[in-house]
Amino acid sequence: MSVVIETTLGDITVDLYIKERPRACLNFLKLCKIKYYNYSLFHTVSRDFIAQTGDPTGSRKGGESIYGVLEGSLKRYFECETNPRIKHTITGLVSFVGAEDNMIGSQFFITLAPELTYLDDKHCVFGEVAEGLDVIELLNEAICDIDSRPYQDIRITHTVILDDPFPDLRGLRIPARSPSPSAERLQGGRIAPDEEIDETVGKDVIEIEELKAEREAKARATILEMVGDIPDAEMAPPENVLFVCKLNPVTTDDDLEIIFSRFGDIKSCEVIRDRKTGDSLQYAFIEFADEKACEDAYFKMDNVLIDDRRIHVDFSQSVAKVKWLGKGRGVAHFDGKGKRTEDKRNDIGKGNYSTHKTESSKGGYHNRKGKNVDEVKYRSKTSHKDRYYQSSSSHHDSHSRGYRRDRDRRDQHEERYQRDYRRHSSDERRKSRKKPKKSKRSNSSESSGSERNYKKSHKVKSREKKCRNDSSDS
Repeated sequence: MSVVIETTLGDITVDLYIKERPRACLNFLKLCKIKYYNYSLFHTVSRDFIAQTGDPTGSRKGGESIYGVLEGSLKRYFECETNPRIKHTITGLVSFVGAEDNMIGSQFFITLAPELTYLDDKHCVFGEVAEGLDVIELLNEAICDIDSRPYQDIRITHTVILDDPFPDLRGLRIPARSPSPSAERLQGGRIAPDEEIDETVGKDVIEIEELKAEREAKARATILEMVGDIPDAEMAPPENVLFVCKLNPVTTDDDLEIIFSRFGDIKSCEVIRDRKTGDSLQYAFIEFADEKACEDAYFKMDNVLIDDRRIHVDFSQSVAKVKWLGKGRGVAHFDGKGKRTEDKRNDIGKGNYSTHKTESSKGGYHNRKGKNVDEVKYRSKTSHKDRYYQSSSSHHDSHSRGYRRDRDRRDQHEERYQRDYRRHSSDERRKSRKKPKKSKRSNSSESSGSERNYKKSHKVKSREKKCRNDSSDS
């Protein structure tokens, strides 16, 4: 004997224990027959526990048995069977909610997890879900408040009896069709099942953009967690570490440390380099002692010119120095050299970066490269331009060759530009000296031209005649 319970999440087919629980099954079948459960709300959904319904008012306190519907409130509850004993051992069992002395009414629940044996002897099991376990999973994943009440309504829309072996009770009126929902039935709802949830209502454009950016960030973090790049999607990068990129290849750790030290104490400053060649990859990480200094450097150092390069500054998003040790084991922090460090002050999302400055055993304050801090301060007095062109003494040989190559290319480019300019100017002067070609003109222009030619020839002849006369006189 089965009953199909149609819900807003899907259909659930329930097989009834007619032989073991005849009175409880009769109560459930007759309530379904008069459409008593239509539009009833799943008012309680506890994850991996139960999903409870059967109260027409949705208040968790209503509902009555079929005898209470027919004979009055005095018979709101009746005593159910207890033998044979049926335990709550599997997912999808359907049980009436029991009150004192095994009294039941109309409310029932569906188990969402196995081995709920502590519900035995308190509630009456009268059936199990035969089809629709996927709907049970959806019920289990419903989003609820702290009182286990779903935010979006989950309701029973209709019940269909496939077979009823019990005769109808006296005074039972079966409706010809499913009744429309009353105000009492819809009471206690929150968000309708077919209502679209728009989270942007009442928010301005800036808030909507922030919401979208937050969702995208969570999606990216989830993907990184799935591929094993980070141990937890909720892990946050350190807030006192600055990321600097677009650096000049010749810029060193000491240069950045001197420049950024005016904002506060720097715990570490490291330019990332290629493992094989040692060449700079043109980006670095700077860790400050406090977050305020990091924020000041972020707002003031972006797009600043360092070694003839406009740098870009942003907060670090790297959690590379935090390693996940496995489920339940927490994380471990490592320094730049790969050695494990112990710093209980750092939480899961704050990396433990090693301090570069150490006290030398020979005396004097040295940084990690063995250079005296006084020498570093002396270098700060020289301009960046001087250090840029003094590559042979202050930088690697490969960097020096790169500078000479860049300088030669720049000289060749200037020489080519000057040569092209001279050629272009000479061509322009040559064109200006050439006589313009004669163009076809009208008859009037041709006559004026012939007159000019006649005058010119007459002047030449008069000059020749004058020279002849002078020669004869002499």
